[in-house]
Amino acid sequence: MKTVQKHSRTANLLPTTYDSLLKLHMLRPVHDEVEFANAMEILDMLAGHKLNQEQEDYLEVLSTLMEEYESERHPLRESRITGLDLLRSLLQENEMNAADLARLLGVHRSLGSKILKGERALTIPHLKVLSNRFKVSTDLFL
Repeated sequence: MKTVQKHSRTANLLPTTYDSLLKLHMLRPVHDEVEFANAMEILDMLAGHKLNQEQEDYLEVLSTLMEEYESERHPLRESRITGLDLLRSLLQENEMNAADLARLLGVHRSLGSKILKGERALTIPHLKVLSNRFKVSTDLFL
């Protein structure tokens, strides 16, 4: 119960306009690990909350800038790991199962299992939820 109240208080303290978010953290290309860490703090602050359109727009631009930095500084080597493999690994690391995945995505329990078996694909809204929850780029699931 205390967690929910704290979460609500945090959500109420979030800047609600694009301009106020820019005052908190200016959107600009990320040049080093310190700037990346600062951007990650803002991303963490916004992730997991119900956001208005201005907050979502800000978060989208921030995420894009962070992804550009990661892809330039830490390019992914070609690997045989699929998006589905990554999803399974993230679930395992977080001690989650198919039912937990379904709850996270807000879908019927059976769909979580079908996704993990490769019988159903992730939708764009699913990718956004997973990206926010696990703090990774949506591209990694594709």
